[in-house]
Amino acid sequence: MAVFSRGFTGHRPEPDDSLPPGQHLTQNFPVLSAGPTPSIGTDEWEFFIRTESGKTHTWNWAELRALPAEEISTDIHCVTSWSKIGTHWRGVSLDTLFEGVETDYKYVMAHSYGGYTTNLVLNEIRGGKAWVAFEYDGDDLTPEHGGPARLLVPHLYFWKSAKWVRGLVMQADDEPGFWEQYGYNLHGDPWREERYS
Repeated sequence: MAVFSRGFTGHRPEPDDSLPPGQHLTQNFPVLSAGPTPSIGTDEWEFFIRTESGKTHTWNWAELRALPAEEISTDIHCVTSWSKIGTHWRGVSLDTLFEGVETDYKYVMAHSYGGYTTNLVLNEIRGGKAWVAFEYDGDDLTPEHGGPARLLVPHLYFWKSAKWVRGLVMQADDEPGFWEQYGYNLHGDPWREERYS
């Protein structure tokens, strides 16, 4: 994962006071990735949640799409300082996926196809705060934006919304994921400007 897409540095327009600190508004949807874009067909895609007992709950593409889906309208904020307002997504709430999952652990590591990881706190991805999203702006999610499915955790910086998501592993401790190991903040709240550790 040594290859980074364009956009991690560059010109910074004047900030907008209605946005989180240090952010500026963008009309486009920049594509930023750590590594090449994996190619995952919906026939091979699978999502899992693995608990501390080793029990693994899995859904294939058809099973995920058979679950109740929600329309999500939200702002998103990238750690590189751009924000996009009023984005529209469709996906399955993590609340739905966690029904019947028993765990005493408070932390989660999200794993993606391609090897990317990011850490999350369980109570920050439940309660209507996070989804496995498969549509953006009325269309199937494209591979460059994380399709066929990505995490959507809009109240945190967008690196927490792992592209090409394949599963969640419950953890006893808040271990760092890919970007967190390189100095990004373990939490990532844009309103507190939690960019780096």
